[in-house]
Amino acid sequence: MARPIVLSNGELHVGLNNYGLVHDLYYPYVGLENHSSGLSTRHRVGVWINGTLSWLDDEGAWTFRFRYPHKALIGHTIAKNEALGILLEFDDFVDSQMSAFIRNIHVVNLREEEREVRVFTHQAFVIGDSRSNTDTAQYLPDSEAILHYRGRRAMIVSGLHNDKPFDQHSIGLFGIEGKEGTYRDADDGELSNGNGEHGRVDSTLRFKLTIKPLSSERLQYWIAFGTSPREALYIDKQIRNHGVSSRLHQTAEYWKKWLEPAQAVSDKLDPSHRESFLHSMMIIKSHIDKRGAVIASTDSSMLRYSRDDYEYCWPRDGALVLWPLIRMGYTDEPHRFFEFCRKGLHTSGYLMHKYRADGGLGASWHTYLHDGITAPPIQEDETAIVLFVFAQFYETHHDAKLLHEFYESMVKPMASFLAEHIDDTTGLPKPSYDLWEETFLTTTYTTSVVHAALLAAAELAEDAGDDESAVKWRSVADDILVAAHKYLFNTERQSFYKGIIVKNGEVEYNDTIDASSIYGAFMFGLFSTDSDELNAAMKTFVERFKNPDNKIGFPRYENDNYHRADDSITGNWWPIITMWYAQFCLEHGDSDTAMSIINWVKDVSTSTGMIPEQVNPLTGERVSPSPLTWSQAEYVSTLLDTITEHKS
Repeated sequence: MARPIVLSNGELHVGLNNYGLVHDLYYPYVGLENHSSGLSTRHRVGVWINGTLSWLDDEGAWTFRFRYPHKALIGHTIAKNEALGILLEFDDFVDSQMSAFIRNIHVVNLREEEREVRVFTHQAFVIGDSRSNTDTAQYLPDSEAILHYRGRRAMIVSGLHNDKPFDQHSIGLFGIEGKEGTYRDADDGELSNGNGEHGRVDSTLRFKLTIKPLSSERLQYWIAFGTSPREALYIDKQIRNHGVSSRLHQTAEYWKKWLEPAQAVSDKLDPSHRESFLHSMMIIKSHIDKRGAVIASTDSSMLRYSRDDYEYCWPRDGALVLWPLIRMGYTDEPHRFFEFCRKGLHTSGYLMHKYRADGGLGASWHTYLHDGITAPPIQEDETAIVLFVFAQFYETHHDAKLLHEFYESMVKPMASFLAEHIDDTTGLPKPSYDLWEETFLTTTYTTSVVHAALLAAAELAEDAGDDESAVKWRSVADDILVAAHKYLFNTERQSFYKGIIVKNGEVEYNDTIDASSIYGAFMFGLFSTDSDELNAAMKTFVERFKNPDNKIGFPRYENDNYHRADDSITGNWWPIITMWYAQFCLEHGDSDTAMSIINWVKDVSTSTGMIPEQVNPLTGERVSPSPLTWSQAEYVSTLLDTITEHKS
């Protein structure tokens, strides 16, 4: 299920689902720990009128509209129930300065008679992302709030209507001992006022409103987070003292300020994409932890179908996500990301597969043994792209402090590893896992990025006064270029090989047509943009994956099985891949094709601009996580290219 609304302050991240309900709730890192995550921990909202109770996730009972109307990461959700004659408007935000999720709820009576409306808010946690039954919840009469806690994680849940607190509450169990949850306590419109429980606990609040005919009332609801009850209670007190309206205004001002560089760029874009461009920027920012990690996606719905989800920082994804921000002049997020990568760097100079937001190693299926070859369980392109994008960051600012801070501790170890990790037989980088994390070989894509990274590192070395390294790294890059032109173009298929591997002294070729091979050779200059090889490869790619009726959309490679919708197709469409083709078209002056692709990407995104990882070619449905941060970034990058192309 897509997340039409995501909210974040770099420490607390909230994902709302298609019912406008809290589904993902990360604290104290973006992407770690998820205190909600799943159907049983969905935070329900319900309305009781004249003996009838309806929860927002009652299938078919409510209609929804989602927007980001304020040029800020403040979600606006409209939920309407025709049968009850009631409409709820939510203005939701994560406070920009404090770890609090706040909902300003506007309750509208659509009927021509005065009615008593009871609004219920239900919250269920698996605190610390733990499935053990050791949480505690307590009613705090002095604070007029509910405390949920486990160890060093505490949540204070409360709210106000006309400056008065909720009038009833319930605390109980869910998912154990035959208990469904305290939301069932609201069936008759009344709550039992249970004051405490431990185990797998949840809670429900009730707000009683009297609403005149065709009129409305407002209530405010919030969850304050801390590493102790004291800290969470302090944030709760700040919300009460300042008022929700004041906190909302301050958060809106924060986002207005943060968006200033992007706003200046958006004014130069096609008007139809200006709003979605800014939405993508905010979605990207929402997935960046304040300590540097760039999370691939906080949409945890994959856990219903897979062993794991995307709440990790892949160094590659992070670098590619931050590249367009660097182009626009953002500095804080890239700097913190490179600090994060430097801390995670292996002593041998390479980055591992993926990392948790706290810097710990992420789960991985990569091994050290590969059909008789012993090698680190890495994707070498991840190290190379971080090095390459750091060079772009430095080139943008030419700040000597950056070299002083990162050259010896990150740039030199990375470049030295890349320069030494060369296959004796081919002169190309040694095999590692490919961009898609599936195949162990020397890919055209990885070769392209390594070549570009070594050239960039050589220039950094010159600026750092390390002439010896500059000469060495440039020499290795030149040798890689020669070897790439010898080994990596497939004259028979008129495309680039996906990759090669040496076994028993013999070179084995993988001739799968893979979009990353062509994109890598193009974007990182392994083959010139006007070369016969590159243009032939792109022609082959377009012909191989041409769609009926000239529909837009490209897969990653031939017979891609990842979440494949049907055996009749060669793979799902990836917005990332399709935008790569748009970038190629812009480079070659075909702005019409590029704009048709950009328009398609906007069309397959949600009303709030969430772009998925994949699209089902048969139905147009969004597949896998949505949003995917990398998808958002490629959309931003492609739009930036339209400005560059227009200038040229």
